[in-house]
Parts: sequence; structure tokens; C-alpha cells
Amino acid sequence: MGFGIRRNDQVVITAGRDKGKRGRVIRIEPRKNHLFVEGLNIVTRHLGAQQGGRTRGGLTTKEAPLNISNVKIVCPSCDENSRIGTRILGDGTKVRVCKACNEVLE
Repeated sequence: MGFGIRRNDQVVITAGRDKGKRGRVIRIEPRKNHLFVEGLNIVTRHLGAQQGGRTRGGLTTKEAPLNISNVKIVCPSCDENSRIGTRILGDGTKVRVCKACNEVLE
């Protein structure tokens, strides 16, 4: 299943508590339709102490997954939030294209 969004792409969040913020994609889970954006959708988790005193308990923060439908890619050439299309070039390679400015995203 092709989503068009890849690791290290710049995206903007379109829904939720971090709506309107931009970040870089650090991980994608295609089977769950989730992705993780660096520094956004941060949640706090409570950790219990491990038996035997190996690790202490406490609070930690980490990125929570976002649904892929709640983000849009930011085009590097026009700097706008846009959808992604595909185009086949003359040499037969398939590339991603910004729907706003028709520029190749690679």
C-alpha cells in the first residue's frame, strides 16, 4: 500500500492537539496506518521500577503515533501543505509530485 509519505519527509499535522505544527517523519508503520513525527504528539508515560533494582521508576516522554490521514506533506519548493501525486518520467521512473505546484518531490 503506497502512502506517498516517507521517512525524513517534512509534514504538517492537520488534526488533533498539535494541529498546524510541522515536523520530520521518523518512523512509519504501514500495517497500522501510523507514523511518528519528531518532537510532536508527545505523551508522558509512567514507568514502574524493575524488580531487583535494575532500573528506577519515573516519568518519561515519547512520541505517540499519528494516523497517516492526519498529516500532509510540506512541499520543499513551494513550502505549502499539499497532497501527493505520482508521475512517470520519460525514462520510466515513477516519482512523487506535489499537487499544488507540480514539482517533483525527490
